[in-house]
Formats: sequence, C-alpha cells, structure tokens
Amino acid sequence: MQGKEWTKIWYNPQLEVGLFQAFYVHHAYPRHSHDYYVICVIEQGRQSFTHKGAKYFTPAGGVILINPGAVHTGEAADAHGFEMRSLYPTTRHMQRAVFELTGREQALPFFKDVRVDQRWVRDSVLGLHNALVQGASPLEGESRFIWTLAQLIKRYADIHFNEQRLGKEPAAIQRARRYIDDCYAQGISLTQLAEHVALSPYYLLRAFRAEVGMPPYTYLESVRIRHAQRLIEAGKPLAEVAAEVGFSSQSHLTRRFKQIIGVTPGQYAQQLRLLSPAKERS
Repeated sequence: MQGKEWTKIWYNPQLEVGLFQAFYVHHAYPRHSHDYYVICVIEQGRQSFTHKGAKYFTPAGGVILINPGAVHTGEAADAHGFEMRSLYPTTRHMQRAVFELTGREQALPFFKDVRVDQRWVRDSVLGLHNALVQGASPLEGESRFIWTLAQLIKRYADIHFNEQRLGKEPAAIQRARRYIDDCYAQGISLTQLAEHVALSPYYLLRAFRAEVGMPPYTYLESVRIRHAQRLIEAGKPLAEVAAEVGFSSQSHLTRRFKQIIGVTPGQYAQQLRLLSPAKERS
C-alpha cells in the first residue's frame, strides 16, 4: 500500500461540518488538541496515536472518537502507511444530537472510549462520509448525520437517558410520504420534512424506519428512480432526466439507478430501444 502521501478536504455548507481524507506514510501529527470532536475511521493500513499519555493502535476498520480539548498525536504504525477518513462535528452539532436523543438540554457528551471496533460504527461513519463527499441529497446528508451522531452518543457517551418510545404514527408518516411524493425533485431536508409533520427530526427518522421499513432518504431515492424510469421510457436524454428528478448529477443518477434497478440508465434505455421493434411487430 505504500505510495505518495495525499490529503483531501471538504466542507458541507448545509450541515456546516468539515470532512477529511488522507493517506500518510511519513507524516506524524505532533501533540495537539481541537475545539471540536474528531470521528475517524482507518480504512487501510495500521495507525497509532497517543491520547492522554496512553498509546493506541488502530487497525483497518477501527474507529477513533476524540473529545474537544483532548491532547493527542497521530502517525503510521509501520512503514506501509494508512488511509483515514474523518469528520469534525462541532460542539453545537453534538448539543443538537443530544437534544434530539433525549428531548432536553444537557451538558456536552463525553466519549468514554477513544477506540471503537464495532463494524456498525465503521459502516455508519463511512456511509455518512461517502454520502456527503459524493453529493447526496440534503435529506440523506442530514439524516445520516443526525442518526450517526445520535447512535454514537447513545452507545459511547456519558449521557444517561431513557429514549422516548415510538408511538403509532401512521398519519404523520403518510403525510411525510406524500410530501416526498410531491416534492421529490426539490432539495428536501430532514428539518423541513420534520416540521411538515410536526415531529422532531430524530423521532421522524425512527418512526419512518419502523413504519415504512426504510429511512426517508431511501424512500426519496426510490421515488426519484421510479420517475427517472418513466422519463427514460419517454426518450428523454439522461442528463435531463437526472436534473428533472432531482439528482445532483448524471453520475449520481447512474449510481443510484444501478443500485435499485440493477442496470445503468444507459443500459436501461438501450434495452428499451431493442424491445421497441419487437413491440411494434407484435
């Protein structure tokens, strides 16, 4: 894996959160601290760091949770280097997540474990990072962000609470579905959707998953792909299809279309063209 070092930096203006990706072999972070949280996944290789005077090693798939103000370092654990992805929630982000989770204002959450190895954590953080970097919809970005922070706080922070039980919310969820059905081509955010049905964003995520079997952003993708199919069948150019159904780019449409339908939009259009003469002869 050893090669040239590189770094990439992003900033998501909707969520006001910074993201980072890097591959390091020789670079070593000296002792330092931040006024924000650090959530880091090691994708490849093996990383090491000190935290409050203790030495830690992070294998591929390991997650690091660093609280604001904690003094730490960071470097490759061997000559092969490591690849990492990080996001940097602010104290404001975490306070909002605590409020969504508990329904009341509390002190800032403090992560008790600096190293976490559960697979769901890795998958959740990587899913969030990839979604934000690849230009996911505002609904998906905000939903993944709130959900990931809430789950990390719920399992690893020093917050004590009883999570509100889900009630039966079929009417609210039906209104949410109708809103998505009507506004699928627009940049719907989780906050907008929650306000429309008079539920908190995190509670809406939980209730929607329980009622529909998928989060609202996945439902939105399904609606968009259904409309994209109809437009492709009508012969519209793929770039126009992507814009008309609300995808940020044609490549974004292609990725989602193949995930849900099993073929790319271009392959789908080609198959329709091959079938058309047969339909005309029959």
